[in-house]
Amino acid sequence: MSGIEVITFGCRLNTYESEVMKAEAAKAGLSDAILINTCAVTGEAVRQARQAIRRARRENPNTRIVVTGCAAQTDTQSFAAMPEVDAVLGNEEKLKAEYYRRIPDFGVEGEEKIRVNDIMSISETAPQMVAHIDGHVRGFLQVQTGCDHRCTFCIIPYGRGNSRSVPMGAVVEQARRLAENGYREVVLTGVDATSYGADLPGGPSLGLLAKTLLKQVPEIRRLRLSSIDSIEVDSHLFDLIADEPRFMPHLHLSLQHGDDLILKRMKRRHGRSDAVNFARKVRALRPDIAFGADMIAGFPTETEEMFGNAVGLAEEIGIAHLHVFPYSPRPGTPAARMPQLDRTLVKERAARLRESAQKLHTAHLSSMVGTRQTILVENNGMGHTENFSLVEASGLAPRDLVTVTITGHNGKNLEMQLASRSAA
Repeated sequence: MSGIEVITFGCRLNTYESEVMKAEAAKAGLSDAILINTCAVTGEAVRQARQAIRRARRENPNTRIVVTGCAAQTDTQSFAAMPEVDAVLGNEEKLKAEYYRRIPDFGVEGEEKIRVNDIMSISETAPQMVAHIDGHVRGFLQVQTGCDHRCTFCIIPYGRGNSRSVPMGAVVEQARRLAENGYREVVLTGVDATSYGADLPGGPSLGLLAKTLLKQVPEIRRLRLSSIDSIEVDSHLFDLIADEPRFMPHLHLSLQHGDDLILKRMKRRHGRSDAVNFARKVRALRPDIAFGADMIAGFPTETEEMFGNAVGLAEEIGIAHLHVFPYSPRPGTPAARMPQLDRTLVKERAARLRESAQKLHTAHLSSMVGTRQTILVENNGMGHTENFSLVEASGLAPRDLVTVTITGHNGKNLEMQLASRSAA
């Protein structure tokens, strides 16, 4: 191979940062390199990263392999010990050209490979400007990174550090750049996006940032949020939900569970009733909204009744897009020291929760049949409705915004008939 290839795992923030990494590595003069941007959210994500590293070495024996991302930040030594790896960069270092200039020669050992500093010592996040997001028709835009909360199951704060926000002016400038490059939809991303602004002068909120973006960059046709913590949603965001058609009617909630005692043991800041009340309030403001959510099955000490409360919450809210994670103990977290459930039971409960998720998704798809929807066409022959449902859109050009009539579904995706193309 020649040039720089980036293999990305995990969240949309990683996808955004991979574009920054590629640009910074090229600026440093690095070539013939594979950059692997890892995720640490589950043990499975780490396993997949290691598998990708070994495959990359087999297929590219003479190419430098640089490993970075959250798993590299939290488990530095084990990645440095892999013979396939030439260098390990931390989450802060991966975004700076100077560290790519310091990539060691082939064949170095252990500590010589490591360029990882203390992520907790980082107090600011420099704005990172990208012109495009490779392979995506939606423009991801980092507004924040890190997290000040310490949920007992989560390793991510130790990979990302404390919460740090990108100044509002820099976010607006980056959004304008993406719009000028043809991105009709912008997705605001962060590790804990709804904590945006607490560390900035004046304490602007995520809702105020979103309002400002839509006002100052009218070329943005659709604005979407990545995962949010509903307990942090502010009045500005509720205003957008109620009154702004360019703010997409889809919110992905970091629920994690539906039982109050488990939520307390997770050290979450919301209870079951908070989630239910939030969903009711939002639906009253925007009846066409669809909710996504993350939920963990098999958390330590979870009884069958507690698990049933999680299933019941998903059903009560009507989660259209539910992401289910079997609990994965992350070394160094408090939950990993709690009494663990048998792994077979964890997997069985995750499978049952996924069955419920599929029923909810099917009901959501059925409710959309016969409606007219505007979709943004992706590169893979699919499109997303405003409420983030997937539509089979083969034959339509990527980045097109088109109006369609939903004619049916196959249990996974919607089927459509073209009605009209929207204005450019």
